[in-house]
Amino acid sequence: MSAVNERAHRRATGLHDRARAAVYGYDFAQARSLLDQALGALDSAPERDNPDLVPMRVRVLVTAAYVDTEIGQVDLGLGRLDVADRLMHDIADDARRRELTGLSLEQRGFLLIRVGRNDEGLRVFEDAADVLERNLADGVGDPSVLAILYLNRSLAHILEVRPNAAVAELDRCVDLAERHDLDPTISYKARHNLGYVAYMSGDMPTALRRYEENARLCRERALSLLPVVLVDQARAMLAAGLGEEAARTLDEALLLLRRQRGSQDAAEAEVARAAAALLDGDVALARRRARSAEAKFTKRGNFRWAAIAALTGIRAQTVSALRTGRVRQSLVDSAVKLADRLRALMLEDETALALLLAIRLELRRGDPAAAEVLLDMVPRARPTTPIDHKMLLRLCRAELAVSRGVTRVALAEARAGLIELGNARDRMGGLELVCGTALHGQELGELAVRLVLQRRAPDARRLFGWLERTRAQVYRYEPLPAIDDPVMAEKAAELRNVRRAVQSVRLAGRSAQKLEKQTVALEREVLRLGWSASTWGRPRPVGTLEEVTAALGDRALVSFATSGGEVVAVVVAGTRVRMIRLGTSSAAAEWSARLHADLNALAPDTLPPPIVDVVKASAGRSAGGLDAQLIRPLLGLVGDRELIIVPTGALYAVPWGSLPSLCGRPVVVAPSATAWLTAVAAEATAGRTVLARGPLLTGLVAEEEKLRQVYPDAIALDGEHATVAEVLKALDGADLAHLAAHGEHEPTNALFSRLELADGPMFAYEVARLRQPPRQVVLAACELALNYVRPGDEALGYAGALLASGVRTVVAAISRVGDESAATAMIGYHQRLAAGVTPARALAESVAEDPYRRPFICLGAS
Repeated sequence: MSAVNERAHRRATGLHDRARAAVYGYDFAQARSLLDQALGALDSAPERDNPDLVPMRVRVLVTAAYVDTEIGQVDLGLGRLDVADRLMHDIADDARRRELTGLSLEQRGFLLIRVGRNDEGLRVFEDAADVLERNLADGVGDPSVLAILYLNRSLAHILEVRPNAAVAELDRCVDLAERHDLDPTISYKARHNLGYVAYMSGDMPTALRRYEENARLCRERALSLLPVVLVDQARAMLAAGLGEEAARTLDEALLLLRRQRGSQDAAEAEVARAAAALLDGDVALARRRARSAEAKFTKRGNFRWAAIAALTGIRAQTVSALRTGRVRQSLVDSAVKLADRLRALMLEDETALALLLAIRLELRRGDPAAAEVLLDMVPRARPTTPIDHKMLLRLCRAELAVSRGVTRVALAEARAGLIELGNARDRMGGLELVCGTALHGQELGELAVRLVLQRRAPDARRLFGWLERTRAQVYRYEPLPAIDDPVMAEKAAELRNVRRAVQSVRLAGRSAQKLEKQTVALEREVLRLGWSASTWGRPRPVGTLEEVTAALGDRALVSFATSGGEVVAVVVAGTRVRMIRLGTSSAAAEWSARLHADLNALAPDTLPPPIVDVVKASAGRSAGGLDAQLIRPLLGLVGDRELIIVPTGALYAVPWGSLPSLCGRPVVVAPSATAWLTAVAAEATAGRTVLARGPLLTGLVAEEEKLRQVYPDAIALDGEHATVAEVLKALDGADLAHLAAHGEHEPTNALFSRLELADGPMFAYEVARLRQPPRQVVLAACELALNYVRPGDEALGYAGALLASGVRTVVAAISRVGDESAATAMIGYHQRLAAGVTPARALAESVAEDPYRRPFICLGAS
């Protein structure tokens, strides 16, 4: 090679290396500029067609083809590869020609898949694999190109919903990378993509497990890939409806990415963080994050991701417009134009989403004809289309049918969508994931209920059916036998020890900040281990009105619901089914909150009598207000029957036994009629009775000796014997368990609601994993009946976890309760229970003696 050509080659090589670095940093604008300069350097050589310069020109063209495709110029990119392939004939060195032929083919296959031409891309990949595998056998070329081919080919199989083929490709990639001691990043990416395979297949438990394993590996080895793993993990959380957990994970990732100066990955994380904010209802934050990400992508010439960020921004604006009812034509136009951009970038699911947003906006503007035109343009959903996109499509079809006055079609769409969502829920592991998926069907369910109520004469029977389809679906599952997980058990024990250490440090008057951070991290780890467990249980069918009526006998069921700011009740009593309107939901929520606050204020055993009298008077007014709004209008229908109450939203916090019309009346609270049916049908057991007592109860408590007199054969665990392990062991297979221990409801992470035992807290999720849960559990502790209510009335908490895991009856307090009041109430309850009185009646009679200081309710069945 002449000296002039040598200089041109050297300059082009340097520019190409810098361009590849820019590509790895997703700075496509910079990469494009550098590659154009590299081609210019080669063109300026006196002998531009010199065979010695051809291999470098081919490499530059192959890299440029990728950059062209990423900025939306697909034809230009593929054209560059055509030029590169024609130049192969000018390369005299056989080994060099074979190496570059394989490289060009691999890149062509990847670009075809990137733009949605999967079948064609897979055929090219097949040819490329043949070339690269032969090259490797002959010692020609770089084995990392073949490893990357396996990695990229797995993506094509994922998109074609061939998870087994995708996993096989990733296994080949890992094997090749390890055999040839390639850059470890390749094998880490392959392992990470195993999570992506599960995610795209809708298997969220496996995806979350893979991502958690990868995150742990990255932390242990201090790998720079950690924030990328966290971002993908957060996307899976969002798909499962876990917005708060996703937000925390993304905040951690963003902090790490700022330190690494990973602007592309940071911008992708911002898009996901915007989605998490939307899921949490924070539209302003979602818009800020989306705008910031779009600007970063645009600056770097990454138009594909810039369009995705813009879509998130349009989604936030749409949510805001639909809330306020102020829909501008310019917003509709922006959504449609963005759909065109996304379609040009071969982003089918994103194109569909932009059009669906435009459809909802047109419908709100009152233009169903325009909405129908747009609906015809929506690409068909693929097997890998996210479940929230599928639910939005169902919602658009239903709302369009409503605008046309065809309610029957709208309800059919809602029913089909909820069935589709149920199929996704059936694959979830852990209570949190099962509950979280309800979020994606919330608007669809609310629309169906609203349509039934808007009829001139609402059909109470139909309303009952829709309420059962749309609420508390987690209680519809028959829990599968727990699988022993030694890692989870180890982490739970560690968490318990750290919590005890926090208490000790606080009592000593020292700062526990470091230990508290460790506690939060351990809680997250244990919870995530629970997500990746096997599916929660086998789904049972939704209970029918006929089944409920037959099981009720002389009892009555009252199912509350809210719609359009109004409370309604469906009452089932004998053969009658009626719907009653009960005033505003805001008034009911206000009365409930006031009563709850009053009962909390009454909890201390040592309150002076004058204060007790004042607070009781306030509680009486609040209870009377709730009673007048919710119960008295129903008395003509329910008479003096025992009641099964299915609450909704704020009504989960109501201590029903304190309401004047219900004082002394047996009442059972159930998450749904289906959940009640399941509990009623539970087989009777003849197991043991367990009495367990935690530490730090006051000396005023005298229940222990009297309960032993009531149950002389009971297993009694107290003092140092009341450890978490011993109590869980005793609970497994018991008939009745009475747990007297201080407890605490954890509203932000309900499965970490806890009872304090001798060696630390016993968490709700631990009890939920028992192989054979007790038939009845009495929680003589503070506010452990209180639930964290997710969308779809998916109520989680200590009592909720017990019911979901198969416990038939749970007795627990809905607010704080004093030790003495709890002990006195429980002695009376158990004496009646042992005498053969049903749980609901025994509790009603005991609570009636002091209804405002005994805020216990009976959950499940009686």
